[in-house]
Amino acid sequence: MTHDHDLVLRPTAAQTEAALNPPAGRNGGDLVVETLTGLGATTVFGLPGQHALGMFDALRRSSLRYVGLRVENNAGFAADAYGRITGEAAPLLLSTGPGALMSLAALQEAASASAPVLAIGSQIPVAGLGGGRHGYLHELRDQQASFRDIVKSVHTVRTQSQIPSAVAAAWESALTAPHGPVWVEIPQDVLLAETRLPVVTSMDATPEEVAPRPELTAVAAHLLANAERPAVIAGGGVVRSDASGKLLALAERLDIPVVTTFGGKGAFPWEHPLSLQSWLEDRHTTDFLEDADVLLVVGSGLGELSSNYHTFAPRGRVIQIEADAGKLESNHPALGIHADARLALQALLETVPERRDPTAPERVSAVLTKVRDRIAAQDLGLEQQTVAAVRAALPDRSPSFWDMTILAYWAWSAFDARHPNTMHSAQGAGGLGYAFPAALGAAAADPSHPVLAVSGDGGAMYSIAELATAKQYGLDVTWLIVDDGGYGILREYMTDAFGEATGTELARPDFVALSESFGVPATLATPETLTTDLAKALATPGPSVVVLPALLRMFEPTHL
Repeated sequence: MTHDHDLVLRPTAAQTEAALNPPAGRNGGDLVVETLTGLGATTVFGLPGQHALGMFDALRRSSLRYVGLRVENNAGFAADAYGRITGEAAPLLLSTGPGALMSLAALQEAASASAPVLAIGSQIPVAGLGGGRHGYLHELRDQQASFRDIVKSVHTVRTQSQIPSAVAAAWESALTAPHGPVWVEIPQDVLLAETRLPVVTSMDATPEEVAPRPELTAVAAHLLANAERPAVIAGGGVVRSDASGKLLALAERLDIPVVTTFGGKGAFPWEHPLSLQSWLEDRHTTDFLEDADVLLVVGSGLGELSSNYHTFAPRGRVIQIEADAGKLESNHPALGIHADARLALQALLETVPERRDPTAPERVSAVLTKVRDRIAAQDLGLEQQTVAAVRAALPDRSPSFWDMTILAYWAWSAFDARHPNTMHSAQGAGGLGYAFPAALGAAAADPSHPVLAVSGDGGAMYSIAELATAKQYGLDVTWLIVDDGGYGILREYMTDAFGEATGTELARPDFVALSESFGVPATLATPETLTTDLAKALATPGPSVVVLPALLRMFEPTHL
């Protein structure tokens, strides 16, 4: 009998010769970039630093494309978006100490949003490892400890022979469902030392898929087929696993209403008769979902935003399909199915019989009418006009990236993402400065469509330096900056809670003049000209900025 582990591929004579006589002038950094190339990487993001120069020197001897940003956290956001758009692990090359630590907020967002980022950082020389205070530049007692609470896995290298296996293991970890960021660190002297190891020519780090257990599928199918008022909450896992087509097929087979979470935008057609859209912060939607006798939750942990700030209390039976085992039943008791959303929905499609409910579209329409009436009673015409203007200007297949700003909060609920995997925001971890550098990463991933970034003036200042990156690489990103002179959403929160705001008002530059100083064309828009100005900018190749001075307000919350 032949076992899989008995099948060893023997090298050819040419491969043996090449391995015995590797090219001169290679170092440990070459082993890093050769491994990445062998795994299928084509683009890397990052920012060089003293301890990491071995990796960056090796880039010029490789076929990898390097996109360098001006701040490590922004490089992390760019890698995050590249991973979301492509579904591939996005390499992020960083230096030691301050350079590494500057990426932490971006890696937290990648972890929260399940974006596959392969962060590779340098370390002080091997002799300094172990927690002693040797006085090396950038020295930390335990650099790994800063990452361990954020990333999926940590991989440490002490010798050059360990590099290919460590990078491959990290790659597999990043791409194993649920996707997420991982951390590899390699000492400076290991990266710089000349190597006589053979060129890394091929690597296999294919993750195993997470399939549902058949007995769980059988129970879920039975519950759905016999439900009187079923409903679906579709989260980001549906988008990440490319399962929107299967979700649509299941919803139509069962006549089951579907609401998408903010991370699951585009997972279900917005105007479909069964679409409850994304009004999760509206009590009418919450009431409808609570009334469901069977609730199918796919690719969501029902966290704070997806549960109307934890006021959602389902009364029926919950079925939860989730690739992240830690999220199963983390907020509500459920029939927990640990599985990739695509595989689980396929299994249900193969198991569940048809179920007809002619009242479902009427019930969906009634909820949406109540939502629209509630918003219409609040004198929010400017806000709705602005959302509509952005939607009208943006090509259907162009991705958009939204910062933590009032217009984004509106978009979570009200924006029609017309295709899966086209609308992304920083709502996973909720940090500022995400939109523009993330949009740059998306433009690097797919230059066939213009990309939109949306920020407030406060968030824009986090990533204003990346206008230089956009110009340097000619990335086709249009940046909409809504300028209200401060941290608008915090201004609202504090005024509502305390009667007045503190620390929210900001001096800011002339964004049009500043953009033009980078050689990036900019336009000052009004609410009336926004669609035209945005459409023109998006249709013009290369980076551009549109500035909209406007004071937007949020719709009233329903969870208080």
